[in-house]
Amino acid sequence: MSLNIDNAAPAAHGKRKIKNLRWWVLGLFLLGVTVNYITRNSLGILAHELKATMGITMEQYSWIVGAFQLAYTIFQPLCGWRIDVIGLKVSFLVCASIWALMCMFHAGAGSWLHLAILRFFMGASEAAATPANAKTLREWFPKKERPIAAGWAGVGFSIGAMLAPPIIVIAHSYLGWQGAFMFSGVLAMLWVVLWWLFYYDPKKHPNLSKTELEFIKQDNEPAPVKLPFFTALKIVGKNKRFYGIAIPAFMAEPAWALLSFWVPLYLAKERGMDLKQIAMFAWLPFLAADLGSIASGYLTRVYTRLFGCSRVNSVVASSVTGAFLMISLALVALTKDPYITILLISVGGFGHQIISCMLSALVVESFEKGQMATVNGMRGSFAWIASFLFSLLIGVTADKIGYNPLFIAMGFFDLIGAIFLVAFIAERRNKARAA
Repeated sequence: MSLNIDNAAPAAHGKRKIKNLRWWVLGLFLLGVTVNYITRNSLGILAHELKATMGITMEQYSWIVGAFQLAYTIFQPLCGWRIDVIGLKVSFLVCASIWALMCMFHAGAGSWLHLAILRFFMGASEAAATPANAKTLREWFPKKERPIAAGWAGVGFSIGAMLAPPIIVIAHSYLGWQGAFMFSGVLAMLWVVLWWLFYYDPKKHPNLSKTELEFIKQDNEPAPVKLPFFTALKIVGKNKRFYGIAIPAFMAEPAWALLSFWVPLYLAKERGMDLKQIAMFAWLPFLAADLGSIASGYLTRVYTRLFGCSRVNSVVASSVTGAFLMISLALVALTKDPYITILLISVGGFGHQIISCMLSALVVESFEKGQMATVNGMRGSFAWIASFLFSLLIGVTADKIGYNPLFIAMGFFDLIGAIFLVAFIAERRNKARAA
């Protein structure tokens, strides 16, 4: 019995063909990830009120955040493998339905433990987003377009976080914190319907022209080989290039966790901002992250044209550029001005998304089609192990030593990751010329 419902679309030759359909499909995926981050970041925005309403301590809040991150860590490889084997359409649809329901169930939470359980199941389902990203890029874009497509796909991961503060605060003002969770969950469920109606595998999409399908498949990549879960993990784990991607991801993700889960609380506690002020300013780092996502793919062209870099080396160089921009987070410790703080954090958001998008592009560039989602899921697990540990560290130390040492650490972690990226992934001169 086959579960690959991605290929079950009817061969409707009479349907109207849509020009550049691959970019519309990417837009549909981007919309889904945007909603994903609205549901995900709703907790951080409402954290100050939830802590007061339920009497949640900083350490307990770190466990709520950590539950999500732990599940996200564990389930990314499994979600990735399931996408590779079962197919993108059904796998992503099921996961999105679960995270929508879990977000709605937040409205009935009465304790920190209840929230932690809900966040665990939400994290387990949202873990599909990162591997689905790589699968979408590989399925719908030829190699020469993938770095730019990865940059645009990355917009969804930050635009949702950017839109979350005003959306959640407005929903909160009319519906209370329970209604805010319900509202974001309903948004996610509406997107599930769109995904079910409009996503198909490229070979079976009724609105994809033969010319565009040939353009997408121009690289003549071999058909994916579907492997058992542990066999797939073993093969990837033996590949040195995987660690050149996974270690930088490990070093990069704590900064994103800081932006997503802790910055709103930091602005309230350390900078004295109320919920409306947070709504006014907390979205700016994510706007910068959006710009970083878009810029990342085009930055690879700059390195190719100005410095003659190979396709792989241009992606590596762009990621290293992002690592240097992350130093701005360390400078947060040196200022007392809240507006300068927001500016510096925004530069960090810009740099982080360059790194994140380019790591996704390297996964697509470096591994076979049948391993795409599995590899990106494993990369995500490395990243979220760091995110989970970092959140627990904040919960234990923030009240004692403050946030400044943590910002300083975030400023330099990515430079360490860049060393491994260059050592394990960058092509040496002779190999790059041969390519």
